[in-house]
Amino acid sequence: MERIRNKELLAKIMSAGQAALLIKDGMNIGASGFTPSGYPKAVPLALANRVLAGEKLKVGLFTGASVGDELDGALARAGAISRRLPYQTNESMRKAINFGSTSFVDMHLSHTPQYTRYGFLGPIDVAIVEAVAITEEGHIVPSTSVGATPAYVEMAKMVIVEINTSQPLELEGMHDIYTSQSPPARSPIPLTAAGDRIGTPYISCSPDKIVAIVVCDIVDNVRPLAPIDDCSRMISLHMMEFLKREVKEGRLPSNLLPLQSGVGNVANAVLAGLLDSDFENMTCYTEVIQDSMLDLLDSGKVTIASGCSVTPSAEGLVRFKEKIGFYRDKITLRPQDVTNHPEIASRLGVISMNTAIEVDIYGNVNSTHIMGQQMMNGIGGSGDFARNAYLTIFATPSIAKNGAISSIVPMVSHHDHTEHDVMVVITERGVADLRGLSPKERAQLIISNCAHPDYREMLLDYYERAQLGMHKHTPHLLGEALSWHQRFIETGTMKK
Repeated sequence: MERIRNKELLAKIMSAGQAALLIKDGMNIGASGFTPSGYPKAVPLALANRVLAGEKLKVGLFTGASVGDELDGALARAGAISRRLPYQTNESMRKAINFGSTSFVDMHLSHTPQYTRYGFLGPIDVAIVEAVAITEEGHIVPSTSVGATPAYVEMAKMVIVEINTSQPLELEGMHDIYTSQSPPARSPIPLTAAGDRIGTPYISCSPDKIVAIVVCDIVDNVRPLAPIDDCSRMISLHMMEFLKREVKEGRLPSNLLPLQSGVGNVANAVLAGLLDSDFENMTCYTEVIQDSMLDLLDSGKVTIASGCSVTPSAEGLVRFKEKIGFYRDKITLRPQDVTNHPEIASRLGVISMNTAIEVDIYGNVNSTHIMGQQMMNGIGGSGDFARNAYLTIFATPSIAKNGAISSIVPMVSHHDHTEHDVMVVITERGVADLRGLSPKERAQLIISNCAHPDYREMLLDYYERAQLGMHKHTPHLLGEALSWHQRFIETGTMKK
């Protein structure tokens, strides 16, 4: 088989069920995958079936970021996950976390590989890796994501490889695997431009560590992208006008600086706005490569895209495979402790564009919790970039739940990104450039430019009454700030 080039490893080919038997109760699994791309499928499904058949088994599941339903969903529904980190987007997993049956560790993505290597997360008993090939030396060629896989393979006691024949072999050569040493031996990562290649096209692995190889053809369970609606289109237009002003003011070059974009429909719409803009010869230094980034590469507006995974829609995945020869010269896939490395984000001057659940009038951002209690997905990589980017921008629609709730609030119900890291807030109503402003100046600008008209008067009333108190720097009415969220819980709307 041309995908398994180390002939001695051919003897380790087995069924998914046989490989799953190697996993025991209480083990920690380090799995490949990043938003849901390049994650193992056959072995997790077989493991879930063992539990559904009556076996008592729970494992810790560590990944790069979110993964598909064959991994997160199947194991969550089987009740097989005791601990999960660092990020997820699966409905079944989310329910398990919020009901308390699975402990969730919400982590900055750049921290996950080094926490693994430092031993902070406990042992990695087994790494399960989706790959397109194994080299003659036994090294692993990943599929459509890298994530934290190199760290898991390095630290695992044993490795199970899923060779997925639905993933094109032409992915080989797209990866750039670089591993930093741990302190005190750590040296600077020698990456000075988004397109630099500094590592190997494979994940180093001793053949002796590989205990099983499973061949499958299950396609990535990618997420659909909603059509760009009017709200997302307006956010994108405001973003483009802001970037144009930055160029005009001499704070950005005409081709901008390397772009980082979060995931989801708003993020995809923002990138789509660049397609219709006057910007040319752009580069991307990001985590996830979605449909709009493929569009930008196709058009020639983006020349290089560095990321951690390729995660397009189902339609985009077909296009990606059909044009993989073209994309292989334009896309570089790296480990997440390189893509999200704070020093590199600062060195390259990344423009960070991420989405928020809610923003308060002083510029604090909640990216993870609904009403302060219900975990949505996790912080992901937004924090890695927010504190270290040249420009940090958070975008959100000004209202949610068909207008029953305001995304601009007096005080966020959960803090993920403090006012010290947030430079620009954008909604479909407008832009608030917060750089160099005091808390009260930020509040006035956010209410004026970003809040929805249905809530602007309420927010202004809150802000003005808060200033009557003793403390004038960051005026708050603490009880009333919290009651905004309580009002929605009790009545289904924030409106009085």
